[in-house]
Amino acid sequence: MRIAVVGDTHLPRFGPVLPAALRDGLAGVELILHVGDFTGVEIPALFEVIAPLEAVAGNNDPPELAERFGRRKIVRVAGARLGLVHGDGRRGTTPDRSAAAFAGDTVDAICFGHSHAPVCERRGSRWLLNPGSPTDRRRQPRYSYAIVEIARGRLAPRLVFFDDRR
Repeated sequence: MRIAVVGDTHLPRFGPVLPAALRDGLAGVELILHVGDFTGVEIPALFEVIAPLEAVAGNNDPPELAERFGRRKIVRVAGARLGLVHGDGRRGTTPDRSAAAFAGDTVDAICFGHSHAPVCERRGSRWLLNPGSPTDRRRQPRYSYAIVEIARGRLAPRLVFFDDRR
């Protein structure tokens, strides 16, 4: 199974549509996981026309999105368990806060956002995966999202980078 992980889209601030490189890269995925900060209530629909969507709300999302998606969840996909959280908070680093959010849970990966800094690394038996942002790279050199291949419960995540957010 091929899924996408996206976060920190911050639309419509950065435009009314998803970047073409992101839309093209999501073609053929079977599921999209969004780790928060859509920022507009209409933005989830942009993903739902591509593939089914699972998501959590971020600290910049309106209450309607927090009510719809919640702020933390575990999604079961193709024999794997993926924790979703935005990662905002006051103490520690974004990866540390995100890992702590699932300290008592059995998950294969923790998908998070907030910092806009892409991360794809193992921490013990878990993957930590921050897809970065496809629209607001901040201090990063490129825009990004992630693709995860899952087969028999085993994950093969990778970051995808691009230069033009139009």
